[in-house]
Formats: sequence, structure tokens, C-alpha cells
Amino acid sequence: MCATKSNNKNGYIRIDAFDENSTKELAENYKNILRIIGEDIFREGLDKTPIRVAKSMQFLLQGYKTDPAEILKSAMFKEDYKQMVIVKDIEIYSMCEHHLLPFFGKAHVAYIPNGVITGLSKIARVVDVFSRRLQVQERLTMQIKDCIQDTLNPLGVAVVIEAQHLCMQMRGIQKQHSITTTSDFTGAFQKTATRDEFIKLISTKFS
Repeated sequence: MCATKSNNKNGYIRIDAFDENSTKELAENYKNILRIIGEDIFREGLDKTPIRVAKSMQFLLQGYKTDPAEILKSAMFKEDYKQMVIVKDIEIYSMCEHHLLPFFGKAHVAYIPNGVITGLSKIARVVDVFSRRLQVQERLTMQIKDCIQDTLNPLGVAVVIEAQHLCMQMRGIQKQHSITTTSDFTGAFQKTATRDEFIKLISTKFS
């Protein structure tokens, strides 16, 4: 395992970890792909592309290495709060498993605690872990919901995802402005009034 560090002007350090054997094997395969499509793998612009893509794919699909339930468990607190907790506009970047093209958008997640809450950032991290895998949007929505429901045992969970899919915009039907919305609900959110309140709150723009 090797790691690279990058600094930005704000002092933030991002550490990317890559498995050397995986990087080498992936790079060889990408080199073959470039050759098969008719490219010159030795020209200046492409000579390091296989390594770059090998590292990129490991970064984009790093979600397989993390247990999202453990993320929630790392910050669980007893709290007698039984109203809606919403984390909305969580950015998602994922890869469509059908064409290996990105889809991206926002996730809105809510739960109603049942004696236990979790850190707000942990909700966003759970979304990120499941997103950083080969996905379809429908499964991604269900996995986020199930993880929160199974780990926190709340009174209910609601998840809505709005995303644009490059497999639709660049390939396929080529509809550049289409947005796909998926949703899933458990417990209290299956009641129309609670679900409507959630939808209203995630649709509201606070100044």
C-alpha cells in the first residue's frame, strides 16, 4: 500500500492510498484498452494515463473498503429526541455499474430517533461510502436507508436521491437535462403526513 499527499492553499491535506499490486494490474489492463481502441499508448499524452486511471478508479470506488454501519456506531449517543433529523443536499458522486460512467447529484436523508442519535457528519459519510461503489441509483437509495434503519433502529428513515446520469446524457438516449429521482421510506415516514413534511422541508431553501 502506498499513499500520496496533496496540499491546497487552505492547508488541507488529502491522503490517497493505493494498493501497489492493484495499481499495476489495473494499469496494464487500461493500457490494453487504449491499444484496442486504436490509440498509441506511447505518445506523450497517454504514456502515464494507465497509471492515472488505475489510481482514479481505486479512489472513486474506495467504498468497498469501509463498513458504513461502523461509521454510524462510532458516534452514537443516547438522546430523548423524537423529531425529524434531516441532512439534505449531500453531494453524491457514483459510478453506474452498467456503463462505468458517473452519475451525480444530491441525497436527502432523514430519520426519527428512537432513543439514539448519531453525528450529523456520519450520515453524509454513509452516503459517500455507498456512493463510492459500482451502483444503480435504486440500490444506492435502499442501501442508505437500510444501513441507518438497521444500525440506529429509529422510528423511521427517509431517503431521496436526485441525480444526473452520464450514461443517459452522453450515451443512450442523450437527454442532457434529465434528472432521476428515487426514494425509500421506513416506519413513521410511510405515513402520508410525515412523508409530506419531509418532502416540504427538503424542498425549502433557507437563506
